[in-house]
Amino acid sequence: MRRLLVVVLGIVVTSALGQEIGEDKLGSWHMYFGTNQIAEKWSIHTEAQLRYFEQAKNFNQLLLRTGLNYHIDDNAIATVGYAYIKTDPTYFEAALIDLDEPASDNISENRIFEQFILKNKVWELLFEHRYRLEQRFITNNDLNRKSAEHRARYRLQMTVPLTDIFFFNFYDEIFINLQNEAFDQNRLYAAVGLNVTHNLSVQAGYLKNHFRTVNYDRLQVAVFYNPDLRGLFNKK
Repeated sequence: MRRLLVVVLGIVVTSALGQEIGEDKLGSWHMYFGTNQIAEKWSIHTEAQLRYFEQAKNFNQLLLRTGLNYHIDDNAIATVGYAYIKTDPTYFEAALIDLDEPASDNISENRIFEQFILKNKVWELLFEHRYRLEQRFITNNDLNRKSAEHRARYRLQMTVPLTDIFFFNFYDEIFINLQNEAFDQNRLYAAVGLNVTHNLSVQAGYLKNHFRTVNYDRLQVAVFYNPDLRGLFNKK
């Protein structure tokens, strides 16, 4: 009888924790990306993301990222940049659980990254290989605790043009920790896209975000706006 109670209690606790971290909810990411040309070989990357545990509610994360791109040629780009991330990893009343330490809903991160992108075309399929290194400086503001972590990422993306206006976009990206356990997460993505103008497109898709212990399902809406700013920088 005692063993049965332990098993039942374990199932209940596991189920409750799954609900408190929002694993059973369909969340959403709302994103903006920009590549703004400032010279023949140089451009600026701009990015903003709002991530939610549910559909545009129950805040999870704010991500702001920028970088300086050097275009080696049409198919190779090197980038160095910076990102600021504000995270609330709790879901509903998770912070009120009686744990050894209180759950923090106030985590911030300053991140430096280096990136290299290679592009190629096979028939009509457009492939992009993105290699990224990240130096992450994370602060748990509630516990006044700081840490430094390092991570490598690789993303293989494939774009399938349907017409001049519509396209499909797919990618898989793996995150590898350079300390402790190697596997961090994997993201699998599929979307339909629309070319609004030559420098403006939108995508709506689905992301499966797999961590070591949890999986999240996220709907994504993304806007890509890439105006050429060389006229502003070349004014005399």
